[in-house]
Amino acid sequence: MGKDVIIACDFASGEETLKFLDIFTEEKPFVKIGMELFYAEGPSIVREIKKRGHKIFLDLKLHDIPNTVKKAMSVLSNLDVDMCNVHAAGTIKMMEGALGGLTRPDGTRPLLIAVTQLTSTDQERMESDILIEKPLEEVVMAYAENAKKAGLDGVVCSPLESEKVHSVCGKGFLTVTPGIRFEGGDVGDQVRITTPAKAKEIGSDYIVVGRPITAAEDPVAAYRKCVAEFIG
Repeated sequence: MGKDVIIACDFASGEETLKFLDIFTEEKPFVKIGMELFYAEGPSIVREIKKRGHKIFLDLKLHDIPNTVKKAMSVLSNLDVDMCNVHAAGTIKMMEGALGGLTRPDGTRPLLIAVTQLTSTDQERMESDILIEKPLEEVVMAYAENAKKAGLDGVVCSPLESEKVHSVCGKGFLTVTPGIRFEGGDVGDQVRITTPAKAKEIGSDYIVVGRPITAAEDPVAAYRKCVAEFIG
């Protein structure tokens, strides 16, 4: 898969989600199903959206002991999603377990990426709340290197860190970047953000865009604007 815009479908119900997707009559956007929607609807919403022809990033951010994550990933591997993730803080061993569980008997699997630090986290919060005193960028790079050692395909990081991740882990190591806002748009609860055009410039492979599209007056136009700025 090449560069793409992933719409974060952070809705409370399947009905609301499918109603939203129905407005896209010409495109089949890549969509992200997160915890809110998955916990509300379960695997059935994944199957329904997949049946409609969308690529899916299942964003559940698994983080547990290696054996538990491995078993959970073996269940998720049956959902035919295109991408899923874990927390890099779970250690290399946990990520290796996730990869093993996700890989089907025929050797196929979805892309597997690891969350480094959430885009709502800044240096102050990282130090005061989770007692990590290293510079934030240094922490993100260390987590990215661990993900690569574990055999993962890439990481979730701020678009501001995408270029550095590629310099450390290689161009083929994917960067999936939330924290995308249009110029002058509401930043919400994000603190490490940039525009689609800037994300393209600094090398993000995928951008994840939620409210700037889902809450727009014309979501289709907002999606197309994202695609134009990020992909061209």
